[in-house]
Amino acid sequence: MPSVPDHTETGIGQLVSLAGRTAVVTGGARGIGAAIGRRLAEAGAVVVLADLDLDAASTTAAQLAHETGGTVVGAHVDVTDSATLAAVAERAVAETGSLDIWINNAGIFPTTGPAIDAADDFIDTMMRVNLRGTFAGTREAAKQMTAGGAIVNLASITGLSVAAGISAYVASKHAVVGLTKNLALELAPLNIRVNAVAPGVILTPGVEDQLAPLAAAGLDVRSRLSHNLLADRAGVPDDVARVVLFLCSDLSAWVTGVVVPVDAGALLR
Repeated sequence: MPSVPDHTETGIGQLVSLAGRTAVVTGGARGIGAAIGRRLAEAGAVVVLADLDLDAASTTAAQLAHETGGTVVGAHVDVTDSATLAAVAERAVAETGSLDIWINNAGIFPTTGPAIDAADDFIDTMMRVNLRGTFAGTREAAKQMTAGGAIVNLASITGLSVAAGISAYVASKHAVVGLTKNLALELAPLNIRVNAVAPGVILTPGVEDQLAPLAAAGLDVRSRLSHNLLADRAGVPDDVARVVLFLCSDLSAWVTGVVVPVDAGALLR
């Protein structure tokens, strides 16, 4: 069994610090991924923003490095191509000496439509990106985490509930929730913690692009904000990033296999 230190006497600054650790964030060029990258860099980690769009990832990395004073670099990854996932994990170790944190953030937004009209190719793509990409990313990261580490998956509150018109997305996120718990069980002997966050409505550029088609399919995202207990606003990417930072740091050293809703209490309605 792994040995987890008792951090009772550890100061709060040291608990939240990620100094000396290397983190990879998939889908890191924008939105939630970029926000996560910023918080991890602020905490002292060397951060690799891995994205399908290398130019965007590199631009965001340069901006975050300037803002935080940390080391942030861009890299190419296609989460449907395991070879590129392996290459990013191996590069992190080759350039910094370790891989300590992996964030499976890359995913497809909930394109809408009746389930009876969903094409096989659409279902396959949703599962290949959101589920297989998370599984393969975790697998390749774990191979390189020889001293243990922390993996955080991006689920969704629709992975803990249901919603009409986005059945393929809901299926993929329910699968991520189950996968997170099972991988936590399987990777615990390697001292690798696996957790997930389940965001509610978070206004990112990708979600903004989906507002009109979601409404046309009968799912008015803005009306769902009335379900939030804490505020009448949508979440912002940093609302999620702060929780991810907790799950990556020694503040959560005794936590694995959990899925944390970040939804202002929407699931309680």
